[in-house]
Amino acid sequence: MQVQIDNQTLELHQGDITLQEVDAIVNAANSRLAGGGGVDGAIHRRGGPSIMAETDREYPDGCPTGSAVLSSAGDLAAKFVMHAVGPVWSGGARGEPEQLAGAYRRCLELAVENECRSIAFPALSTGAYRYPLDRAARVALSTAIDFL
Repeated sequence: MQVQIDNQTLELHQGDITLQEVDAIVNAANSRLAGGGGVDGAIHRRGGPSIMAETDREYPDGCPTGSAVLSSAGDLAAKFVMHAVGPVWSGGARGEPEQLAGAYRRCLELAVENECRSIAFPALSTGAYRYPLDRAARVALSTAIDFL
């Protein structure tokens, strides 16, 4: 699916995010930026140890839920990795939609600040953090559309 929004293109793809040829790949990170499984593990495996070394050095306190930080992309084709921390789903009454929107929005802000023309997002918080995919998709799309 592809949509034009004010001279910007929003596309939906399914596949291996580590193989996307974009300026920035978004990592579904934990707040400690400590690496993990799923998307996080795949990005670190393919990108190599320099990504973790950089985040350890630059962000020793990690990243709060609802935000994101930037690193180089190591061995990935991208220029950058944006480590976004989405919320753990607890039923939706603990600010999860706002936190999820904040993580997406911060990545989009980082993209603008770093002159990225393309960015690939995974479905943040929908794996181990159990955010319902349909609800997460609505937050992701509405945040991206509002930002564009």
